[in-house]
Amino acid sequence: MAKYIAKRLLWMIVILLGTAFVIFTILYFTPGDPARNIAGGNASAAEVENIRHMIGLDKSYTAQLGDFFYNTFILFDLGDSWVYNKPVLDEMIVRLPRTMIIGLCAMALNLTVGLLLGIFAATHEGKWQDSFTMGIAMVFISCPDFWVALMLILLFAAKLNLLPAYGIGGPQYYILPIICSSLGGIAVNARQTRASILGVFREDYITTARAKGQQEKKVVWRHMLPNALMPIITSIGNGFAKIVAGAPVIESVFSVPGLGLYLLTAINSRDYPVVRACVLFFALFTAVSMLLVDLAYAFVDPRIKAQYSGPRKRGVRK
Repeated sequence: MAKYIAKRLLWMIVILLGTAFVIFTILYFTPGDPARNIAGGNASAAEVENIRHMIGLDKSYTAQLGDFFYNTFILFDLGDSWVYNKPVLDEMIVRLPRTMIIGLCAMALNLTVGLLLGIFAATHEGKWQDSFTMGIAMVFISCPDFWVALMLILLFAAKLNLLPAYGIGGPQYYILPIICSSLGGIAVNARQTRASILGVFREDYITTARAKGQQEKKVVWRHMLPNALMPIITSIGNGFAKIVAGAPVIESVFSVPGLGLYLLTAINSRDYPVVRACVLFFALFTAVSMLLVDLAYAFVDPRIKAQYSGPRKRGVRK
């Protein structure tokens, strides 16, 4: 297992290096002049050229790429924001907890509510409860996040005046963003859980457990769910990565000053150091999420753990 984790960590380094190269190259060849955008429309050519020299845009592609890789991966310096003139890392540390609160709470809702709805639908296969649950799930999957966010604001903030519509403050400011972030994941997890449960619903060991007189709840939780967890774990891991990577949409609608809004603002203002840093963080977070999913596979299925551990040495009889 340790060898497998070490191998995955090495691949994470390769992923980060590749992501850094791709995002730097895309931003370098993007049309437009960031220096002109920073200087403003009334700035003279000399002022724009001075800004280009200050932020290093007058260097060649290879020189800028080398400086970026050296500062990021050797000095662990993400640079300063061109717009706010503040260290990018310091601002990310301030904003990261807000994004993580929304992501972790939404993931907790995805896991609990999605599992329960999926089990409820599977145990009522073919009945109106199954059709109703899956119908609601299809609606949540089909609706875009920004549209759901606007509808929640209209209902709970504008009409009912129960929750704040935007900004950050006490716990009540996180309720609508968390709900909006979790609805799509709940629907996906519910559908995946239902399909996985139905896949083992009529297996021989399930029939044997029922024949022994075990209660249906014990059959579901002790026999069905553990053997149906593999696809569910994959869905949960992918959903967790999508929640954090999709933070720009949610944070933009609700004006939450997190990493997502930080990235979106940087893209609009051509603040390239911020864009690179945020993209690298999301890539790292996604890679770590996938590593945790693979480790969860080994925890759930002993056969996979045996594959990771390698063949055992057997004694030779004389």
